[in-house]
Amino acid sequence: MAKIFMFVYVLIIFLSLFMVEANIPGARCATDEDCPVGEKCIGGNCVE
Repeated sequence: MAKIFMFVYVLIIFLSLFMVEANIPGARCATDEDCPVGEKCIGGNCVE
């Protein structure tokens, strides 16, 4: 039973890390302040 919980726990962490990484490029923005340093908000997306 403990192995099943550990497997589910690791699976959730792995999938959440993948989702965070997948959302970084082309982040949505309203102004240049919403973007990381060195990027500008053009057409609602952060671009270099």
